[in-house]
Parts: sequence; C-alpha cells; structure tokens
Amino acid sequence: MNKKYGMIIIVSAPSGAGKTSICDAIIKDDKNIVYSVSTTTRVPRAGEKNGREYFFVDEKTFKRDIKSGKFIEWAKVHDNYYGTSKKILRGALSKGRDVLLDIDVQGALNIKKQYKNALMLFIMTPTLKELKNRLIKRNKDSVKTIKTRIENARKEIKYVHKYDYLIINDKLKESISNVKAVVKAERLSIKRNKIIF
Repeated sequence: MNKKYGMIIIVSAPSGAGKTSICDAIIKDDKNIVYSVSTTTRVPRAGEKNGREYFFVDEKTFKRDIKSGKFIEWAKVHDNYYGTSKKILRGALSKGRDVLLDIDVQGALNIKKQYKNALMLFIMTPTLKELKNRLIKRNKDSVKTIKTRIENARKEIKYVHKYDYLIINDKLKESISNVKAVVKAERLSIKRNKIIF
C-alpha cells in the first residue's frame, strides 16, 4: 500500500487582503491542515508569540541557517528575512498532513520549483483602492508603509497567472468557503496526492 503524503497549500496575498483571517479560519476548521510557522528576523508585533506566528531570530542566526541548508525557501521582504523550515514541512507531509504556507510571491515560486504539485492560491481585494482603504482602516501602518505596501501589491499582482486559483476577497465568509471548496476538490485530485521530495 502506497504511503499517503500531505498536500502543500500555498497562500499569498498583498498586506491587507485578508490572507491571515482566511488562513486562520481554514486551520481552525480543518484538523488535517497544519500551519507552517516561518522563521523571520523581523521584530515581533504586540501579542505575537515565538513559535506561534513566527520563529523570531536575529539576522546572524538566520544567515547561519541559510548556509546550513535549513530552509526550503527564504527571501528578504520589507528589509527582513523570512524562511520556511525543511524539517517542519517534510515532517508534516510525511505524516499525511496538509501543510498551509502563508508566504509571499517570491517564496511561493521557490516552493513550486521544488514541489510541482503544490496548490497555489492568491488572495486579493476587488481593487487596489479597496486594499488601500483596508490598510488605512486597520490602523497598523504609517502613511509611508501603506504606500510601500500598495506598490508591492502592484508588483505581486503581476504573478497571479502563476497561481492555480485567484480568490477575490470581497466578503470574508464567502472567501473562506471558496478556499475550503478548492482544498476539498484538490484533495480528490490524483495530481495533488503525489508529493515528490
């Protein structure tokens, strides 16, 4: 009998598109999906806990981990490093668990090169104007940071055609239902049930 490996689910989105809310709902409602906690050099935000949102490390440690080959992918985004642990990802997949990765476009494309069967989802607001409004409304970023995030969103959108699905997050509940439906359908796909290490 062939061993059943889990599926890699990659979710990317510009800041403010609702990716975190969607990912949290998917993880909460589906016990077979585990969240891949990334490693980062950025400073923890208020309420964030090491090992829950991210593994927080200094730049020296991160660069040492790059050299030792600990990351399946890594990237520098907004002046901070982010990486996905090989050990965590492969461990979960080998146990038959689906692994959800909340990563940027650069990281997503790197994962896809190594795992051809990874499921890639891109989350976006109906318009860039709506994205800007959400960033202003959440009141977490400076005007300068919001401007940078919008510019980054313009760049990221150019890679949508590389993804399997585009989910327009107009209404959060509908978007969560759409992502759940996609995951359910893809689990039944023979293509997705074959993981190549």
